[in-house]
Amino acid sequence: MAKRKRKYVPGIAQINFKPNDDWEPEEAQKLYRNADHPGKVDEIIFDDCIIGMQNLPADYVDLVIADPPFGIDFSGKEHFYNRNSEYVQEGYRDVEGDYGTFTQRWMKELPRIMKNTASAYIFSGWTNLLEILVAGKKANLELINHIVWKYPFGVFTKRKFVTSHYHILLFVKNPQKYYFNKIEHYPLDVWEISRNYKPGQKKNGTKLPEEVITRAINFSSKPGDLVFDPFMGNGTTAVSAKTNYRHFLGYEINKSMKEILRNNLDSVADGQNYLPYRTYLPTLEELAEKYPAIKKVLESKKGN
Repeated sequence: MAKRKRKYVPGIAQINFKPNDDWEPEEAQKLYRNADHPGKVDEIIFDDCIIGMQNLPADYVDLVIADPPFGIDFSGKEHFYNRNSEYVQEGYRDVEGDYGTFTQRWMKELPRIMKNTASAYIFSGWTNLLEILVAGKKANLELINHIVWKYPFGVFTKRKFVTSHYHILLFVKNPQKYYFNKIEHYPLDVWEISRNYKPGQKKNGTKLPEEVITRAINFSSKPGDLVFDPFMGNGTTAVSAKTNYRHFLGYEINKSMKEILRNNLDSVADGQNYLPYRTYLPTLEELAEKYPAIKKVLESKKGN
């Protein structure tokens, strides 16, 4: 076996790591303002997404983020979720009929509207994971990653393990051309992100954390790109896109969410959360604390 030419030092590769692509705020803002898309942008359309997608232009969207209905007779008001039901907006509609058929119907519309460089992050609980995997294969989408989102919460159980994770399936249209911006040196497929709770605010069932959506946006899109969400719900995808200099488009079938979605979007400004990706990286001091073996390397760099 070939031997290493240099001794392996844990953490040494992170010292010189840089994201594939990065933009200063002024550059990101310019890309956002000058973006030219062939159809509607920055709109949430209150209609059935399957019918809606059939009327969208081909090769249209840069990124899909979808958190479809659970398919488990869910309303968000169940007592075991320990929330005040008066803050759960009426009108949430779960899937009627066979979940696999429903999933295949909406996912088969994705490849046509996706650009060759586009990706799709599909969220799923474990109960319907198989249906989404099958639908993705039938839609000729390529599965690139199976991400697990781990959160420190779960409904109490007596005769089984507590579920405290969600699945995120990363599909692409073209395995050779999809865009992926490696903004971390060692990005894991397990994301440990807490659920964020905002007591006293109206919501549509459950609400995904913006941090989860923003992570997908940062790795798989550029400023000015169009992020599409067929199940807008509380508008987290739209808010995350807008605050990070991306355009958004989506559908929501629950018309009683109009005011909530408008308020959520009006409460944020274009690009207000955008930061260059180099600022996400650990500092040299943080690396030295995590990997003591690189302290000598850092000291020698300072000496030079």
